[in-house]
This record gives sequence, structure tokens and C-alpha cells, in this order.
Amino acid sequence: MKRLILILFNWCFVCSFSLYAQTIKFEQNKLEAIHVLMSIEKLMGKEVVKVIKDSTVKEVDEPTFVKIKGIDFKNGTIEVKVLSRLLPNAPDLARGFIGIAFRINDSNSKFEGIYIRPTNGRADDQLRRNHSIQYFSFPDYKFERLRKDAPGAYESYADIGLNEWIKLKIVVTDNHAKLFINDNEQPSLIVNDLKHGANSSGTIGLWVDIGTEGFFSDLKIQK
Repeated sequence: MKRLILILFNWCFVCSFSLYAQTIKFEQNKLEAIHVLMSIEKLMGKEVVKVIKDSTVKEVDEPTFVKIKGIDFKNGTIEVKVLSRLLPNAPDLARGFIGIAFRINDSNSKFEGIYIRPTNGRADDQLRRNHSIQYFSFPDYKFERLRKDAPGAYESYADIGLNEWIKLKIVVTDNHAKLFINDNEQPSLIVNDLKHGANSSGTIGLWVDIGTEGFFSDLKIQK
């Protein structure tokens, strides 16, 4: 009897949790382009959002994303599939930068971000491989500062590449964030000190940087 009650309790918990899972349908009126070019297209049979950074934005790790309207995200899980290619005019420093910005405030002046560098994932240089994943916090903690202040603490390796679908799952709890790639059971990156603190919240953005033609599909959010 006790076992049956426990099974029913767990089932109810899972069902109630799933009610908070929201699959985001890509519609123009739900999306806002911030310093990017955006279009809704079909790619490999998937409905995707195509995102390219505005070439007039020269700085890196900036608010260059498509914002999802009507979301107030503090803690929970963000899942998305991403695919990046290099633009024909991409500079040598381009790495296929693509990822997720979260807890974006209304003015786009504060947010947290995790992105990947797909060209690094299979590079022959081990140091480049170690820089396949990056956490940053806008505006004060971009990758250069974090790499200088705490080498290796906010970056990691993953087996990833250009022109392939990569599933990103970011689990956020207060000051902590974990990135899981392609349904791996263990996180590829752990951040234990999100720079804007445990109480920040805001919307979510589909983020790219210089030289990237980025595609996003299957966005799901659980609070």
C-alpha cells in the first residue's frame, strides 16, 4: 500500500511539474530582435529562427539576441536546439558563437549568458578545445575578464561542431547554472556564482555573436 501511494505521489509530481513546461512557438509577434537580423524559416524540416548579429555592433558578448516576449524566468530549465554556420565574410576570430541569454532585464542592460564555440570542439589545439563553452554576465563580466580573473573556471570542453544540431539544456537555480549538451547525464559546465545574483529574473534570448549564421529550434522552458 505504501509503495502504491509513493508511486502515485511521484506520478502526480511529475505531471504537475510538466504543466509548467512551455514549448515556445516561434511567431513574429512573440519575438523581438535586439541588434540582430531575424527571420523565421524552415531548415532540415524544422521551423527555426535564423539570427545574425548586426554588423554595426563591434564589441563582443553584447545584447545581440532575439528576445522571447512575455517570459519572466528566474529558476528552471531552458532547452533549445542550435545549429551554427560561419558567414562567408566571417573574420578569423569567428568560432560559430551561439547560445542562450537568460534573466534579461527590460532595458537589455543586464543578463546572464552561456554560449558555445563549435569550431573549438574538434580543434587540434587542446587549449582551443578547452574554450568550447563559455559563461558570461553582461555588462561587467565578459569572457575576457573572466578568463583573466579566473582562468578555466567559466569555460569548458564539449564535442561539438559546425552545421550540426546541438541540444543545449541550461538548469538555473538561484546563483547556480548547469549546462548539459546533447542529453548527457553530466553537465559540461557548472557555474556556482551567477554574477547578477539569485534574485534576478527576466526573459530569454536566442544569442549569437560575430561571424555566426545561427539557427534555433525546439525551445522549451520549465519554471
